[in-house]
Amino acid sequence: MAIRSVLKMGDPVLLQVAKPVERFDTAELHELIQDMQDTMAYLNGAGLAAPQIGVSLQVVIFGFDQNPRYPRAEEVPFTVLINPQLIPLSDDKEDDWEGCLSVPGMRGMVPRYSHLRYHGVDQYGTAIDRSVSGFHARVVQHECDHLQGILYPMRIKDFRQFGFTDVLFPGQGVVDD
Repeated sequence: MAIRSVLKMGDPVLLQVAKPVERFDTAELHELIQDMQDTMAYLNGAGLAAPQIGVSLQVVIFGFDQNPRYPRAEEVPFTVLINPQLIPLSDDKEDDWEGCLSVPGMRGMVPRYSHLRYHGVDQYGTAIDRSVSGFHARVVQHECDHLQGILYPMRIKDFRQFGFTDVLFPGQGVVDD
C-alpha cells in the first residue's frame, strides 16, 4: 500500500491545468492509480485527482459504497476516469455542502450541475460514457475541477456558507480531515 501525501490549498500544483494522459495500460499509470486508491481509501475520500498527490495529469478516481465523510450520500460506483469531458444535460444546478481532502476541516455550499454526461477513458484506454445526477454528478464535477486548477472554495457564491466543519455541524458527526 502506498499512501501519498495530499497537497493542501495554497500549493501551486493545485492551481495548474493538468496534462492529458497519452499512454495507457503502463506500469507507471497503474502505480499512480493504485497509489490514488490507497490514499483515497485511507482518508475516506469520495474521490481523488492526481494533482492532489502532486501529479499534474488528467486522472481522477471516485466512488464508494458508504462514506463516513458523506453519510447521507448515495452509492457511487468506483471509477477511474482519464482525460474527462463533462457536458451539462441541463442548466439546472443544486447547492450542497462539499469538502475536500486538499481543504481539510472545512465545508462550503457549492452550486453544481444537477445532471451531466461525462466521458473519457479508463487506465486501459477503454471508453467510459455515462449520464449521471445527484451526488455522483457532484463528485465528478468536484474531481474534474482539480484537473483545471479549481478548488471548491473558488465556486462558493456565499462565503457565509463556508467554514470549519466542527463549527458548521457541531455534534452531527460530520467528519472532514
